[in-house]
Amino acid sequence: MDPTDAPTTTAITAGFLDSLAEAAGAHDALRRIDACRALIAPGSSFSIQQNVTTALDAAGEVLLRRFYSSEASAFPINDTKRKTLTPWTECLFVQGRVFVGEGEHVLAENFDDFEKMRAHALRSVINVPLMQGRLCYATFNVFGTGARWLPEQVFGIRLLALAAARWVPCAPGLAYRFPAAVAAAGAERGMPCQ
Repeated sequence: MDPTDAPTTTAITAGFLDSLAEAAGAHDALRRIDACRALIAPGSSFSIQQNVTTALDAAGEVLLRRFYSSEASAFPINDTKRKTLTPWTECLFVQGRVFVGEGEHVLAENFDDFEKMRAHALRSVINVPLMQGRLCYATFNVFGTGARWLPEQVFGIRLLALAAARWVPCAPGLAYRFPAAVAAAGAERGMPCQ
């Protein structure tokens, strides 16, 4: 489907966000978010990676665990991956900014499992950090088969990430690795990472 023929993000999300209040729990909410993502970015795949880094992990490394996957047979839930300090990790985990990558060369530069992505014809990515204060406790990831994203798609994915944030728990070990950031996040939100 030509992305310009797709319904607008506004039309797709008009009643969607209110419907999340009816979700029976995290799994139901994330399934609803996933269905909306498929309308905003047809042919894409989606995952959420929790930051499960602890004090036992090496400095300069981030340990991620897949919390949700739209393609669980190819990208299973609970799989882990270790990321070193790169421009990608700097953008998401240090600066707390959205990463938009377009083209296979960008995926190859930033993802160790690019060959697996290539086998699924994935050519672009939007990674949105889920934040508590200055702490990135998870990433909301959409991988597309097109080489480029429309600005409306990027906006829609960012909106879905905000909606998903309440359903993704902060991993317990973060409190030991990043105590100052966790304490600040708890003070800002009124609820600490445990």
